[in-house]
Amino acid sequence: MIGELLFFLVLGIGGLAAVEEVERKVKQPNIVMMVSDDLGWADMPWHDSLAIAPTLTGLADSGIILERHYVQPICSPTRSALMTGKYPSRLGLNHMTINAGEPYGLGVDEKTIANHLKDLGYATHLSGKWHLGYCSWGLTPTQRGFDTSFGYYNGHETYFSKIT
Repeated sequence: MIGELLFFLVLGIGGLAAVEEVERKVKQPNIVMMVSDDLGWADMPWHDSLAIAPTLTGLADSGIILERHYVQPICSPTRSALMTGKYPSRLGLNHMTINAGEPYGLGVDEKTIANHLKDLGYATHLSGKWHLGYCSWGLTPTQRGFDTSFGYYNGHETYFSKIT
C-alpha cells in the first residue's frame, strides 16, 4: 500500500512538472506600444477617414487601441505616467519636462512597464524619445528594464540633425 501511494505521489509530481513545462512553452503575444506626442483626435485614421496611415490602421485593426490615457500637456509627465502607471504628481514630474543636463529623472526606485514585462519573460526594446532623465546611467532606458534603446534621451531633437 505504501509503495503504491509513493508511486502515485511521484507520478503526480512528475505530471505537474510536465504541465508547468508545457505552460511555459506557450507563446506570449507580441506587444507593440506606440506613443505619439502632439496629435489631435482626428489625426488618426480610425477617427477621420481623411487621415491616411495604412500601417497604423493595420496595427490598430489587429490590436487594441488605448486612447483613454489622459496625458499631460508636455512630454516627461506623460511618459512617466505611461511607464509607471502612476500619476506624474506622485512621481514629482508633473510640472515640466526634463531638459538637457538637468540632474534628475524618473526615480530609480520606480518600476517601469519594461521591468514588469521583463519579469514575464518578454524582450523589451525602446525606439524613439526617452525624455525621463539621463544624468546618470541608472536613469537611462537600458537600466530601466529595456534590453536595447535606439533613439535619443531628450526632447527637441531630430533623427537627422542630432541637435537638442
